[in-house]
Amino acid sequence: MNEQRIAVITDTGTDTPAEFARGHDVRIVPLRIIFSDGSTYESGVTITPEELVERLPQEIPTTSLPSPEVIKATFEKARADGYTSAVFVSISSGLSATCQTVRMVADELENFPVTVVDTLSIGVAAGTVVIEAVNMIELGVPYGMLASALETVSHKTSVWFSVKTLTYLRKGGRISEAVYRIGQVLNIKPVITCDEEGHYVMAKKARGWEKSLDTQVSLAAQKARNYPKVRLAISCSATCEMFDELEAKLRAQIDNVVDVVYSGVSADLLVHTGPDMVGICVQGL
Repeated sequence: MNEQRIAVITDTGTDTPAEFARGHDVRIVPLRIIFSDGSTYESGVTITPEELVERLPQEIPTTSLPSPEVIKATFEKARADGYTSAVFVSISSGLSATCQTVRMVADELENFPVTVVDTLSIGVAAGTVVIEAVNMIELGVPYGMLASALETVSHKTSVWFSVKTLTYLRKGGRISEAVYRIGQVLNIKPVITCDEEGHYVMAKKARGWEKSLDTQVSLAAQKARNYPKVRLAISCSATCEMFDELEAKLRAQIDNVVDVVYSGVSADLLVHTGPDMVGICVQGL
């Protein structure tokens, strides 16, 4: 129970599991999706992942950070609902200007302190930082200690993901033309991760889709050995739902699992990964 009246707010780029968000009143600010005809949609609000995927064969849109007006309105609504402060857990500042914009809006608020947490990650990995923010607040961790505690959590959270086609990562400028061309010719499916500054980098090359998934599991198992206990998170797009299979493979190699989280992929992230995406996260506890 959140007796401290600290609101937890995040953006759609963190793929915080919907059921968890509803159960703990996590408020979610949508990133925007923009098509060439000028039409703009709010991820998860006016366009669903399924609707986005239906339109991808015709056009790969662009994405934009949440509008400052929506961010401000979200803070003001939290205050009106009785919260006295907030923690905003953001998608990596290395991938989006969302974090910087939230800080700018928060600085303009009066009598409503906001702690902004840069997860330096994306997708459900960032979502596990949201989960820890809620857990800490409900356990009574004082507001003044949350920033440093969640920064530590972010540094103990790692993500890897694979996509069936590199077209979308290339279109969004997330990988180079050279990596794209080599991948196409040799059927290389690079396993992508976020570096210490929150930018996409290639963790390892794999030949073929199945091998790339096995590589993710192997990398996750290696990372899990660094911690006494871990939370695992699995994220799958609707076209690649294989939660049970991946959890079984992970548990076969990792014996210190205390929690497993499942999540879909938001429409704004699918713009950059395409319809076929699978990701795995390890969070040290």
